[in-house]
Amino acid sequence: MRKLLNAVAPLALIALLLVAWEIACRALHVPAYFLPTPSAVIAAIADDTPNLVSAAWTTLSTALVALVIASLAAQALALVIGLSPILERAVRPLASVLQVTPVVAIAPLVAIWAGIDHPERAVVALAVLVAFFPIFSGAITGLHSADPDLERLFDLYGAGGLQRVLRLRLPSAIPFLLEGHKVGAGLAVIGAVVAEFAAGSGGIRGLAWCILDAGNKLQTARMIAALVVLGLMGVALHAALDRLERAGLKWWRGR
Repeated sequence: MRKLLNAVAPLALIALLLVAWEIACRALHVPAYFLPTPSAVIAAIADDTPNLVSAAWTTLSTALVALVIASLAAQALALVIGLSPILERAVRPLASVLQVTPVVAIAPLVAIWAGIDHPERAVVALAVLVAFFPIFSGAITGLHSADPDLERLFDLYGAGGLQRVLRLRLPSAIPFLLEGHKVGAGLAVIGAVVAEFAAGSGGIRGLAWCILDAGNKLQTARMIAALVVLGLMGVALHAALDRLERAGLKWWRGR
């Protein structure tokens, strides 16, 4: 019974908010271009479903490609750094600067570097930049989380640096890597959407392009419909990675 209530409670709250939104818009006669009713948004989703699905797949596929690239680059760099504390001290400040730089600020510059004729390169590059740091940070934290007693045991047997990283520190980093990938996936979607806004030419017809196109035509219901699809896509991606994390942790603890 408790599990049922936990599942129903969020849905009940969303339904209550939607009903209040619908009643308020109708009672106050809010113009549709300013704030459409939920029923108008649902109608917009139904009318524009093929375009929204195609745009969502464009944005999602870009984010997934960027996540894979960011994952490979972050883990490779973390493994190299794990062999050299001096290199870690040198790289960490640069990674931190990259993390705190707003993606909106560098999006136009990356778009120029990628070339106006190739907006997809800029979108992938920005998504990679945004998703890189959580995975890299998780990998570095995980590599330093090995059991000190096992570290001393490896010292006792004269293990080399590469053996220590591959056989002790990397397995210890798995929980941190999984969490880093879960955070990085959400940021990859954000980076892809921001880059699509920066491209703004229609060369990449993702969800950001749908929002821009609807906004230019004052079709607010279509804008909110694209936002709803974007939110649902983010929730689905997060849920999938959460399940993958649980399965990975179960395997890791079993080992």
